[in-house]
Amino acid sequence: MDNIFIEQTSKTPKVDFNSQTGFLHLEGISIPENTVDFYRTLIYWINEYALNPLPETTLALKLEYFNTSTSVVLLDMFKILSKIKGSKVDWYYESDDIEMEEVGKDYANMIDVPFKLIAVDVF
Repeated sequence: MDNIFIEQTSKTPKVDFNSQTGFLHLEGISIPENTVDFYRTLIYWINEYALNPLPETTLALKLEYFNTSTSVVLLDMFKILSKIKGSKVDWYYESDDIEMEEVGKDYANMIDVPFKLIAVDVF
């Protein structure tokens, strides 16, 4: 299975999905012109990965900001992860960003995947 690496832009996050390590990473801002088009490949990749996952899979999210349509796609990713044994989510947020912390808590309550909230000083 091929890995996915996409450089960050001013509207889309950096993507680094690695099937050999089980580490899936999104970082930056997510306000793409067409959210469905941008995330379609990533959702497909996660579904394919779920067919033969590693014993441990981590989705690490370091998002500074994302729009409503991205929030829907993130929930879709979490739902797929909930079917993968040994998966977890690491939700990074800047320690002074109370809103992003609350969003992480909301997601943690909505899904059945171990969900770790991690405060950092700065991304």
